[in-house]
Amino acid sequence: MQYRTLGRTGVQVSTLALGAMNFGSIGRTTQDEATAIVDAALEGGVNLIDTADMYGQGESEEMVGRAIAGRRDDIVLATKANMPMGDERNHQGSSRRWLYKALDDSLRRLGVDHVDLYQIHRWDPATGDEETLSALTDLQRAGKIRYFGSSTFPAYRIVEAQWASREHRLGRYVTEQPSYSILQRGIEADVLPVAEQYGMGVLAWSPLASGWLSGAVRAGREIATSRSKSLPERFDTALPHNRARLDAVERLAKVADGAGLTMIRLALGFVTAHPGVTSALIGPRTVEHLHSQLAAADTVLPADVLDEIDAIVAPGVDLAPQEKFDTPPALLDPALRRR
Repeated sequence: MQYRTLGRTGVQVSTLALGAMNFGSIGRTTQDEATAIVDAALEGGVNLIDTADMYGQGESEEMVGRAIAGRRDDIVLATKANMPMGDERNHQGSSRRWLYKALDDSLRRLGVDHVDLYQIHRWDPATGDEETLSALTDLQRAGKIRYFGSSTFPAYRIVEAQWASREHRLGRYVTEQPSYSILQRGIEADVLPVAEQYGMGVLAWSPLASGWLSGAVRAGREIATSRSKSLPERFDTALPHNRARLDAVERLAKVADGAGLTMIRLALGFVTAHPGVTSALIGPRTVEHLHSQLAAADTVLPADVLDEIDAIVAPGVDLAPQEKFDTPPALLDPALRRR
């Protein structure tokens, strides 16, 4: 396993980090299975575990808490807030009112007195940066969080938040957690350069592109991944963007074969090769999945392989742009751009 410094925090984290979204009902993972995954990840050198309150409406946090009991100090523990937690209208967002309650609920579920990294799961257009950063700064000073970061923020919102922290003399986001893979490279054009400019750590989620780069998706085969069942439109090869992805996967498979690599090692090695990326978040549902991904821990792709990848999916290009998660709300809701 390799380790890198998380932004400018001085904290050393593994280049492969364990994402716990699949713990519980989402991934149909039992507590025993989740604990076995955590055990194997720690044994393999992983020292960062990332979860969120909305994963299974708190179920993932509870399972992570049980799995890490007795070894909390050896783990860089991260969670997130902002997504709806139930039907009450104020049980979501990035207001001081909600973040205080959301964090207390997360700490209780995790069975800890603090988290190392607390992340705002999505940009909240209804809440000003000063409101959110002020609340996070106070929670940091209270010792409940060590650092705080953003997740899936558009580049311009990262800049605005950095400016607000300086203008109001508040703590700043020290990390960003964007979606990034060979098939979704859009953040290379803006988010990654901005994060590098501000010295932010980057934790890349979905490096296997929801299973497209796992090796399970190939032409002429029935697509059978967990995401293909829950999100069938993402794998419907009748759609033009999915046909483009399938064509890219076939060409990438030849690159992987020529380099003596599995598709998983190619995909994870690509993400961690970017100088702006600190860690790639892997989200296994089984110990077997975990081991196949940990095999990429020391993978370093040579320049010629990276060049071949660039020839298949150009730098800065998203093959499925409609699946971007940082699109400004006004582009998605006509009412916001026409009022």
